[in-house]
Amino acid sequence: MAIEKVKAYFRNYDMEDKVLEFDVSSATVELAAQALGCEPCRIAKSLTFTFGESPIMIVAAGDAKIDNAKYKAKFGAKAKMLKYDEVEPLIGHGVGGVCPFGINEGVKVYLDESLKRFETVFPACGSSNSAIELTIPQLEKYSGFSEWVDVTKL
Repeated sequence: MAIEKVKAYFRNYDMEDKVLEFDVSSATVELAAQALGCEPCRIAKSLTFTFGESPIMIVAAGDAKIDNAKYKAKFGAKAKMLKYDEVEPLIGHGVGGVCPFGINEGVKVYLDESLKRFETVFPACGSSNSAIELTIPQLEKYSGFSEWVDVTKL
C-alpha cells in the first residue's frame, strides 16, 4: 500500500507521526480541503506528465492550473498528463494519493511558484485519505525537488 511506503519514507526523518489519515476521502483538492478544514488553495496537488521517455511531477497550489504557454516555454513541449492507468506504475502512487514522497526512482519533481505564497501546504501521502502539513522549506527537503518552476496560472 502506497501510504505505508510514504510512512516508511517519513520514518527516515522522524516525521511518520505527522502523516494524517482521514475517515473520508481526500482524493481531490476540494475533498482534501474539506477533510483538513482549510482553503483549497493550500492543498499541494501533484500533477504528473510525460516528458520525453520519463514521467515528471509538478507540485502546485490547489487553485492553480497548468498554463500551457508557460509549460511549453519551460519544458519545450506541450503538457501531456499521464493517463489514469499510467500514474501508479510510473510514479509509485495511484491517482488520488499522488505525492512527491516515496516515489519511483527517476521521477523528477518540480515545485511550482504558486506554492510560495503559503507558510504551510498539505500534500497527499500516497492514499486517497491522507495528507501531511509541511512548511515550504520542509516541502523542498522531503520532495527531493529538482527546481522551482512557474508553469501555472491562478
